[in-house]
Amino acid sequence: MSICIIFSVSFMFFSVMLFIMSFMFMFNDYSIFFEMELFTLNYNSFEMVLLFDWMSMMFMSFVLFISSMVMFYSKEYMYGDMNLNRFILIIFLFVTSMMFMIISPNLLSILLGWDGLGLVSYCLVIYYQNVKSANAGMITAMTNRIGDVMLLMSISWMLNYGSWNFIYYLEFMKNDKYMMIISLMVVLAAMTKSAQIPFSSWLPAAMAAPTPVSSLVHSSTLVTAGVYLLIRFFNSLNSNLLFILLFIGVMTMFMAGLGANYEYDLKKIIALSTLSQLGLMMSILASGDTLLSFYHLLTHALFKATLFMCAGNMIHSLMNCQDIRFMGNLITQMPMTCVIFNISNLSLCGFPFMAGFYSKDLILEFISMGYINLYIYMMFFISTGLTMMYTMRLMYYSMIGNMNFLVLNSLVESSFIMLKSMLSLVLMINIGGSLLMWLIMKTPYFICLPILMKLMALMVTLVGMILGYILTCMKLSYTIKTLSSLNFSLFFSSMWNMPILSIYFNKFILYFGGEIYKNMDQGWLEYFGSQNIYYTYKYHSKFFQILFNNSMKIYLMLIIIWLVMLLLLF
Repeated sequence: MSICIIFSVSFMFFSVMLFIMSFMFMFNDYSIFFEMELFTLNYNSFEMVLLFDWMSMMFMSFVLFISSMVMFYSKEYMYGDMNLNRFILIIFLFVTSMMFMIISPNLLSILLGWDGLGLVSYCLVIYYQNVKSANAGMITAMTNRIGDVMLLMSISWMLNYGSWNFIYYLEFMKNDKYMMIISLMVVLAAMTKSAQIPFSSWLPAAMAAPTPVSSLVHSSTLVTAGVYLLIRFFNSLNSNLLFILLFIGVMTMFMAGLGANYEYDLKKIIALSTLSQLGLMMSILASGDTLLSFYHLLTHALFKATLFMCAGNMIHSLMNCQDIRFMGNLITQMPMTCVIFNISNLSLCGFPFMAGFYSKDLILEFISMGYINLYIYMMFFISTGLTMMYTMRLMYYSMIGNMNFLVLNSLVESSFIMLKSMLSLVLMINIGGSLLMWLIMKTPYFICLPILMKLMALMVTLVGMILGYILTCMKLSYTIKTLSSLNFSLFFSSMWNMPILSIYFNKFILYFGGEIYKNMDQGWLEYFGSQNIYYTYKYHSKFFQILFNNSMKIYLMLIIIWLVMLLLLF
């Protein structure tokens, strides 16, 4: 039995167990707080703290379920890879780090999982060892380091409390002007991990990783870690911070939706779609509803992981080509994959009675009910329309359009192993949304809206679908709109030039760090520090060796000098 199957079965077993336990804990309103003291230093107690409640258990259950499917999927996708066992073990390390982060109400143990996620993510992005992967890995690592440093600074600032268990101090952090800095740092850390503006450029770059990694790490778990952290820290965020977070969330959502309409790389389109949904989660969290944000986090994990798996299947069959312009009419060649791809896409757009519909529709109606300004309201609905646009464009290029280039080769549907993992997730897409709504929402949301506002989401979706079709028609009689406005196309597809700015910023930081290393660490600090002390000791020890060489003359001279000094003193 291969290592993939062993891990897949184990993860599935634990996932089912945690899923059942989360509902037991939810219905009984029960949580377990497990605290173990590791050691004390100067009256500071270093503890390992674990919090088991329905939210942490449910998130762990979903992470393990998707990991199980990805492991099973990797058995065929990574078939023939020389380092398959290493790949599976790195994913196992990733899942372990994620578990640490989910169940920690303590900043020290959160940092353990948080840094683990960053390190393992870097290892997975550079898995295919080439220049593109190395550059992508560097952007990923450097951007996430900002968040790690923010967490480290918040840990040092929390020494003022005498404990790192932030769960006890949330209300105090909100009201105390000196302690608000911890909330600010945690928000910045969450923004880097969840790729909000201006830290968005690493997520599309991280698509250099193998597709199973994109499916697990960069769609459903790692990128939502920031959202999950803010759900835990929500009571410590004051209204000004939430307002800024709301603005950044809707801007990210809009920017990613616009960028996906101009992108041609299949995996990057889905990555920008993930970015758009992360903006939605952040903005609804900033609007004040953590439960709704968590609900969308879970439903999004299901259909986005499936989308990446389908994309991987297509790339696999098209001889590792990711450009959607080379695809077309795949529905005749890979019917099963395309059906699953369509179901996932419809769920993403909020097609009625699928997983995405229950959370997205409720979020839009919640925003419509809320007391919020016109700008935020319009951005929410325009971003929803853009989601439908890029989904329609993706479906048109890959399935509806003419046969292009590579599809003329004899394509075959992948074997049953990859399809089985995708079908398991599709089942959850169909039943997961309603199941979670019935179980998570203790009291139903009462939404009372005028008929025009009620139909607004449907209208925006239909307009987006029509525009998406018109803008991407590739018949000879049409002018391709992205080519007729090439400068706009390049600007929007590069996420408002954010990757270029990120690269220059990273270059500057690396150069600055190198200069400090040369001039300080290897320069003045060496002179005033260890090296100079070493040379001084060496010189004096040689001098004293001559003195202590049993020379009678030197001894006699020292005694005379000593006596003269005594006489002078007294």
